Amino acid sequence: MSSELRSSKAKKTAKPSSPSSTNFPHARRRRQILTQFLSMARKSSLLKQSLATIVGVLVLYAFLNNFLTPAATSKLENAFPSFSSAASNSISDVFVSRENQLNFPGKPVKVYLYDLPKRFTYGVIKHHLLARGGRPDDDVSKLKYPGHQHMGEWYLFQDLLKPESERVGSPVEKVLDPEEADLFYVPFFSSLSLIVNQARPASGSEKPLYSDEENQVALIEWLEAQEYWKRNNGRDHVIMASDPNALYKVIDRVKNCVLLVCDFGRLKEDQGSLVKDVIVPYSHRINIYTGDISVENRNTLLFFMGNRFRKEGGKIRDLLFQLLENEEDVIVKHGTQSRVSRRAATQGMHTSKFCLNPAGDTPSACRLFDSIVSMCVPVIVSDSIELPFEDVIDYRKIAIFVESNAALKPGFLVSVLRGIPTERILEYQTELNEVKHYFQYGEPNGTVNEIWRQIAQKLPFIKLTINRDRRLVKRDSNVRDCSCLCSNQTGIITSL
Repeated sequence: MSSELRSSKAKKTAKPSSPSSTNFPHARRRRQILTQFLSMARKSSLLKQSLATIVGVLVLYAFLNNFLTPAATSKLENAFPSFSSAASNSISDVFVSRENQLNFPGKPVKVYLYDLPKRFTYGVIKHHLLARGGRPDDDVSKLKYPGHQHMGEWYLFQDLLKPESERVGSPVEKVLDPEEADLFYVPFFSSLSLIVNQARPASGSEKPLYSDEENQVALIEWLEAQEYWKRNNGRDHVIMASDPNALYKVIDRVKNCVLLVCDFGRLKEDQGSLVKDVIVPYSHRINIYTGDISVENRNTLLFFMGNRFRKEGGKIRDLLFQLLENEEDVIVKHGTQSRVSRRAATQGMHTSKFCLNPAGDTPSACRLFDSIVSMCVPVIVSDSIELPFEDVIDYRKIAIFVESNAALKPGFLVSVLRGIPTERILEYQTELNEVKHYFQYGEPNGTVNEIWRQIAQKLPFIKLTINRDRRLVKRDSNVRDCSCLCSNQTGIITSL
């Protein structure tokens, strides 16, 4: 009886089981479904955000592509004349700054063009014309600079005379206030001045009307009187002296400047340096080759036309003539600077696979740059040559370098050239075609812009030397200046 009563009480006091405990599998399933639903909702939201972002980017790209182009700007100007006043200017400013950033990143270097007395610029052209029996215009600014291999000084001068709106893409900005300038350009026609008189007068003969030496001295006296020259002893000044003999009378008085030279052949170690100066190309004197990349019409293996007899390192020319003049499919001719010679050289280079480029009186010669624009693969035999723009041009891809001693071995040069397959010659031509604009002074984005870029890169070093000079109290005159630590000491490694 007692056991039955206890059992009855236990049944009365027992708690009913909860639904979750009795239907556990069904509850867990419902929670899983709810979790999946929330997860899918979150993913859907993220997907929508991603799609919205992508659409936004595409819309922005379409806007920029359709409206921020010169063609689109022109269409807008035609449709809405009032657009051309303010909006057009702002869009063109965007293009100018964008192009500058792409081609020449960073803030443009500011250059001041000295307004030299006319005797150092147009006056030189006038005397060059008078010395050849010409009659110059009374307005000397209308005079045309005569064509010759050192025309770079004219092209840089003309570039700085242009309004800034015509100098889009230049790495330097011309300023009219010298206080704003980083660098100062001195536009003396030093190379033309050197050849005004066709021959130096014999001893005791009548003095010529023009004296290059007197003009050099007068220029330096004028410069040394200028406030901005005296401020830094000329270190922030730029002068072109591309002819190896240019400024020879006063070179020690301008050696602090950035010198624009074709090589260091006539400069001492304390006068010229790869660190402070810029190697510039000669102005090519023959017509640019405009044909296809091909050897089909290039039947001559090796071509050379130039002065056979030169001084110093150029003596190798006569030795090469003796080795090559009787070789089959090789043309070597003696020639001087004349229209007839230039026509013959144009024909010869345009129809040859390789063009010989031996040293002249100095390691470089204009013939190298004639070869490049002719798409005639240069064969360089000049052990101490310096080349322009080597930070952007790998000359091994466009030229063949041969050590002088190797080139003078009988049969060596022609046997190697004959062994170069057509495919390799076409590779050289392809590379030449890619870089030939660097050697065209008249090209809008050619030699002039590249020279300015090279000059602009010197600015940090110029500032370093200026600040260093200001703090130094004493310098040992027997120790070379730091700017000349990397002067020309190259040695050639044959690429054959």
